[in-house]
Amino acid sequence: MKIISWNINGYRSAEKLGYLTSLLQEKQPDIICLQEIKMNEPFPNHYGYHDYYNYASKKGYSGVAVLTKEVPIKVQRFIGLEQFDTEGRFLLLEFEKFVLINIYIPHGGRKKENHSYKFGSINKLIQLVKKITKNVILCTDFNIAHTELDVKNYKTNYHNNMFSYEEREKIDELLQTGLIDSFRSLSREDHIYSMWPNGFHARERNMGWRIDYIFVSKKLEKNLKDVVYLENQLGSDHCPCLADIRIESY
Repeated sequence: MKIISWNINGYRSAEKLGYLTSLLQEKQPDIICLQEIKMNEPFPNHYGYHDYYNYASKKGYSGVAVLTKEVPIKVQRFIGLEQFDTEGRFLLLEFEKFVLINIYIPHGGRKKENHSYKFGSINKLIQLVKKITKNVILCTDFNIAHTELDVKNYKTNYHNNMFSYEEREKIDELLQTGLIDSFRSLSREDHIYSMWPNGFHARERNMGWRIDYIFVSKKLEKNLKDVVYLENQLGSDHCPCLADIRIESY
């Protein structure tokens, strides 16, 4: 089963030149989780998938979507945090064999002014994951780089938003629930990033951050066939992460 997670940074802008269409045609994922769709209505093209959405109350802001070939048993759109739930940042789809979570964690602010909101969101996620008895597949723009391997200029970012010690400890807490970073379970390669800041030709120079993840339950580690970042995929300042997992059916 192929699963893609991608912060598309605006569905309309990404599809203006057909970038999502080309990705779906080339990779043919069973499930694709999209963050920051910036939509308040369904996509005009369903691409042959069953589609599920959580929109922000603010027009053209945030929002997540899941396109799946199979119909889920249950869909949940709220995590129990008022601001978070009004910003359309969460979708949970339960299938027979696993629970899929698509979540867009808040940025936190360049001066860390929104860290209490960011940490509160992560705490709610951790509480939720602890209660789930099925295997979990968690697709996310987590807005935190976990290790020094995941940031180009890590030495200058130890106290900055998205790489501060306290933020990185939140990923440690998430992993303590029984999840693993699927990419790191297969690779210790550095200079693999998922987001490149705008300006300074950051993407061309590969001055990036790996802040987008597919976390999976430890029990699924043996089922991982491959996890890759599609760094050449255009359409967003983020690139998709693709995980190929052996699961006989949903």
